[in-house]
Amino acid sequence: MSYSAIIVGAGHNGLVAANYLAKAGGRVLVLERRDFVGGACITEELFPNFRVSSCSYICHMLQGKVIDDLELRKHGLAIHPVNPYRFQPFPSGNYMLRWHDEQSNTEELKRLSPNDVEGYGHFQDFMRRAATIMHRYFLESPPTLAQVTEDVRGTPDEAVWERMLTGNMRDLVEEHFESPEVRATFIDAEDAGDTRAPGSIISVAYNDTDMFTDDRNFGIPHGGMGGITQAMARAAESLGAEIRTNAVVDRILVRDGRAVGIELAGGERIEADVVLSNADPKRTFLSLVDENDVAPEVIRSIRRLKTDVSYLKFHAALDELPDFTHYLGNRYDENFLVQVRICPSVEYFQQSADDARAGRPSSSPVMHIQIPSVLDKSLTPEGKHVMSIWVLYAPVRPREGTWDDLREQTGEQLIDVIGEYAPNFRKSVRDWELFTPQELEERVGLTDGNIRHLDITSAQIFSNRPSNLFNGYRTPIENLYLCGAGTHPGGEVTGAPGHNAAHEVLRDWEEI
Repeated sequence: MSYSAIIVGAGHNGLVAANYLAKAGGRVLVLERRDFVGGACITEELFPNFRVSSCSYICHMLQGKVIDDLELRKHGLAIHPVNPYRFQPFPSGNYMLRWHDEQSNTEELKRLSPNDVEGYGHFQDFMRRAATIMHRYFLESPPTLAQVTEDVRGTPDEAVWERMLTGNMRDLVEEHFESPEVRATFIDAEDAGDTRAPGSIISVAYNDTDMFTDDRNFGIPHGGMGGITQAMARAAESLGAEIRTNAVVDRILVRDGRAVGIELAGGERIEADVVLSNADPKRTFLSLVDENDVAPEVIRSIRRLKTDVSYLKFHAALDELPDFTHYLGNRYDENFLVQVRICPSVEYFQQSADDARAGRPSSSPVMHIQIPSVLDKSLTPEGKHVMSIWVLYAPVRPREGTWDDLREQTGEQLIDVIGEYAPNFRKSVRDWELFTPQELEERVGLTDGNIRHLDITSAQIFSNRPSNLFNGYRTPIENLYLCGAGTHPGGEVTGAPGHNAAHEVLRDWEEI
């Protein structure tokens, strides 16, 4: 049997592409190597009766157009709103809550550092403009940097864009805020790693596009992140798409410079008019495609792609919630603990990046802690909780020893650090597991454990994503497309790469 399109990988972008192609009447086959769909957007029972979002963990950038076009709520998607969306305690006993509305954030700053209220307004205005520049191209073919420059020329955004290209987050934060704790609240670098790196504002502005997400689409998916991809799979199947799990694609078949199908690990060959790879660009071109089918300069450019920034993912089953009464008093709202950030200072954040760059687990782990069971009681037994932590940063490969050697002590260190803020934490942990970059690569198929397929930096955005030799979704092999996070606009659970790749295929079909 021949298909209109074969999609390699049932991660969320692959499923999004499948929906659009099937809706247009294509005969679509999605192949997934694991025994369930979802890629990095999944829910797993890592501990008996405790279910966790084992990789991605928050629905904050999934495009509203994708949700509506795929009718995901009709197919079971439900999202628990998160507000406040962050609680950040400090060693001094102070804390900061981040809310979705600016009035509440302003009131928080008046309590913590009145002198920073005015600077906050200017900072937010800048970041909103920066995020707008990134977001306006999300559901379009990637522009060149020159095109973006031309689009903002003569507008107030021109100066913002120039600073995004040349400035850095540390200077931006320290310019706007006086209080060290307020600076610690807003410091970030994302995939740039170094807060002092030119272009680090771009890396942060990409994630800050979530300020344009409708409140009803921002939060904790019921049943974990797998709730998103299960709804996507049901939607695709309702349109006639076929999804096969436990189907390991061994290679993409190329004949006379054109993709013609795939071969499974067992030797079965399946033909298709087009093939879309939801795998990352390195895995696609260095593992799934025969190098002889691609020009040498393309292979060299793929090898040079940056997957240098990596993270850890810690999971724990808890007998009780961490005790933050030292900060919030005895009668606080448990919803404050849905998302917690540990980052006491700008210097602490920078040390985390410096440690990873030096090839060692961080002595100052920046932690994005989530306790989704506060909102979603279906994840755990009654009265129990589950915690996941996204930890910045980690070396892809430690300079001394291996991650197998370092996993235990690294996980214990994370527990110790949280215990400095919540003294009951260690005794509340009944079991834990740490995913290192090594596990993220082995479990999810992410080269170097890179959750966004490629680092999102100023050198790997827009038309430079994935490569300066080819961009967008068409590849140098005719009828082979990329649809994953290694394409424009980038990573996180957005659905945008899958949306854009599918529409590129549909435009090409119209021209045949």
